Amino acid sequence: MLKKIENYSYTKSTRDQEYSRLLSAAVINRNFCNMLLSNPSHAINSGYSGEKFNLSKEAEEKINTIHATSLQEFAAKLAAL
Repeated sequence: MLKKIENYSYTKSTRDQEYSRLLSAAVINRNFCNMLLSNPSHAINSGYSGEKFNLSKEAEEKINTIHATSLQEFAAKLAAL
């Protein structure tokens, strides 16, 4: 049985952890990296290795504005959000 999480709030710390997970998945897997660069929304919604990314709608929308040709460029733009 799943336990209900009371008063869950999406914080900057949570967001930063999810950004880190997103970039880690891209470093580990070239196919995921290519998907993240070409279609960030699809990559986020597909998750990685059976795990989902817990990003707010606002964070996902901001990520979708990133246009990059390399993971380094993507990471730099993500850090600037």
